[in-house]
Amino acid sequence: MISRIRLITIVICLLSLSLCLLSCEKKKEGKLVVSEKEFVFRKATTSTFTTSIITLDAKGKIKNVGEVDVKNVVVTGYCRSCSSQWISGQWIITPEIEKMPNQKDIINFIAVGKEESFSFEEIADYKLLVGQTSPEMPEKLEIVIESFEIVEK
Repeated sequence: MISRIRLITIVICLLSLSLCLLSCEKKKEGKLVVSEKEFVFRKATTSTFTTSIITLDAKGKIKNVGEVDVKNVVVTGYCRSCSSQWISGQWIITPEIEKMPNQKDIINFIAVGKEESFSFEEIADYKLLVGQTSPEMPEKLEIVIESFEIVEK
């Protein structure tokens, strides 16, 4: 009699353990990488005082190297070495506030193993000094994938 109770208890324990192991199955994850990036100068304005504002824009590609398709990929850029004060001859960023729509790109869908292009404007601005034709590229530029969603199948 006791051996039968033990056998039933062991079977119940094994069934419980197998259910736990099945429910702990690893979920597939999305993983994206910036596969190409390019920063481009664009002349934003020309004033009557012979100074100009140069804007730094970005474009490139993002590759899905994960295990699932992704959607609504938000990508933007940052200049970590730029100042937040408007000074001629320096790269300037707007203070850390919500990015405007033109300062980020949203990629609707990227399938596993595929690449999609992005582009956005105004990572930073540069007020040219009188007689200056072009600034040097700022340091510490980043392209950041801020968020994405996994496509449920």
